[in-house]
Amino acid sequence: MLCRLYFVQAIVINFAPLLFVTFQNAFSIGLGEITFLITFNFAIQLVIDFVSAYFIDRIGYRLCMIAAHLFSAAGLFLLSELPYAMSDPYLALLISVAVYAIGGGLLEVLVSPVVEACPTKNKEKEMSLLHSFYCWGFVAVILISTIFFSLFGVESWRTMAKLWMIVPLVNMVAFFFVPIYDIAPEEKKIGKARLFSNGTFWLLFFMMIASGASEQAVGQWASAFAETGLGVSKTIGDLAGPCLFAFMQGLSRLTFGKYGERINLRKMMILSAVLCCTSYLLTALSLNPVLGLIGCDFCGLSVGIFWPGTFSIAASVLKGGGTAMFAFLALAGDAGCSVGPTLTGFAADIFRGRISMGILTSIIFPVFMLIALLQLRKNEL
Repeated sequence: MLCRLYFVQAIVINFAPLLFVTFQNAFSIGLGEITFLITFNFAIQLVIDFVSAYFIDRIGYRLCMIAAHLFSAAGLFLLSELPYAMSDPYLALLISVAVYAIGGGLLEVLVSPVVEACPTKNKEKEMSLLHSFYCWGFVAVILISTIFFSLFGVESWRTMAKLWMIVPLVNMVAFFFVPIYDIAPEEKKIGKARLFSNGTFWLLFFMMIASGASEQAVGQWASAFAETGLGVSKTIGDLAGPCLFAFMQGLSRLTFGKYGERINLRKMMILSAVLCCTSYLLTALSLNPVLGLIGCDFCGLSVGIFWPGTFSIAASVLKGGGTAMFAFLALAGDAGCSVGPTLTGFAADIFRGRISMGILTSIIFPVFMLIALLQLRKNEL
């Protein structure tokens, strides 16, 4: 059941980016406006992450889960209809994105603490395995959408949006009945004041920013990078770009989820940060399209462990952080998811649409992740 939550996350984050070039052509939208769609999505999620720390415990996890799926489904429906019902299609896109971003933001806050509350032995393994389903959802979104577009044409994207709407609706119904474990007993919570005065929390907070930014600075632009920067067709671009990126990302999380007890999480994350920096350079600087795509895909492999790994470290070193800790870490991650692709897009715009230069600029995020991981290791020695 929890696995399907990340399928919904994958849909609301990754379906629209497959249509960026389509939106540009159909609605005469510029690259800067397309970039803002990404920024706006994660900005709304960021706001939800922040305010949810103050209302989820009061309202309850079940009701919040139901609301998250309802907003996700409603946003996808609006995406398919509103641009053709309003005189300003771009404003309609923004409204649609805002609605499903509310659902996505709630899900991001809810999933990790629910997993931590489940009676399992190895939390790090379970967290990584669960997060891998975001990647498999990402792959499914790309593959199914690509097959659909190949059969019926990309102009039928509105029908595809409505079909994807079924997934959150099914989940919503299920959450009326599934059991939900108590997240953190009130007497064991450390409180927001103690949390905010803890230096390790703030180091993990900025690691989450770097995690989200490192992942989405390439992931959100992989399709457009392959299609426009490498000169391949949309079908090939979607499969060789974001699809393989997500597959490699999921493979990384699945491997740790299966063999996590044999792997030192901190060391794996440091090695992953080094590989991520290398992948960024290969993607941005390679003159060979094949090598550029290889760099993009290995970026997916390298960032896979960043997000679940940081959550797992936080859960182990800040016991009792509860909903507030997960909400603020999710806020940081979504802030990174907004900042990363935004910087890539703006830098690409400055360099006359060269997305490779945008990716090169965004290498600051995996570099920061490496520095933060080394500092965390130093603090623990």
